[in-house]
Amino acid sequence: MNRLAVPVISSGILALAFSVVARGDLWDKKTIITVNESIQVPNKVLPPGTYVMKLADSQSDRHIVQIFNARESHIETTVLAIPNYRLQPTGHTAFSWWETPPGQPKALRAWFYPGDNFGQEFVYPKGAFNTMTAVVRTQTEAQAAPPPPPPAPVPEQEAAVTAPEPAPEPAPQPVEMAQNSPPPAPQAAPAPPPSEPAPRELPKTGSNVPLIGLGGAFSLAALALMRLLRAAA
Repeated sequence: MNRLAVPVISSGILALAFSVVARGDLWDKKTIITVNESIQVPNKVLPPGTYVMKLADSQSDRHIVQIFNARESHIETTVLAIPNYRLQPTGHTAFSWWETPPGQPKALRAWFYPGDNFGQEFVYPKGAFNTMTAVVRTQTEAQAAPPPPPPAPVPEQEAAVTAPEPAPEPAPQPVEMAQNSPPPAPQAAPAPPPSEPAPRELPKTGSNVPLIGLGGAFSLAALALMRLLRAAA
């Protein structure tokens, strides 16, 4: 039993050691990248060569990318990335790049570890490549467009045929001479119509009805006064 226990325990220790190494590679996402031309990452231009990319050993932030040289003896740069997501993971390492103007090294945009949906996206200044790319495209299109051809010269014969004929001059109109005729005599203004004579006396428009009524009122008052005097006597 003791002889069988020793090989079993040894194989278990070896399996545990290999599992720790595998987990270590998955933890830091170690990736070896070889480029044959210069590339740029935030705040750094990497010349052609071989580099090792890892995630920093940090429990709080899993988006700190460290780029080493091929021997991992020197850190070229440390980049603070942001999470990026893809729908279809692949079984190999995937990189995406920003389009840059001619003459500038291409810029690394995102890095995905094999089998991961989430990757690391490298952040550059806002509009650093989009603006420059748009300007370069505009200049390229302007240079590629041929200039418009000059207008073809018109032959002299065609020009003579198509030239408009001059308009005929108008015939001279006869000019009437002024004559010294006497001006017409002024007509006399018509006399105003005679006005009607003003009436000497104003017409009588009043009536005697008010006077009659006033006299009746005085009579009634006198009669009432006489009755009072008799009643008092």
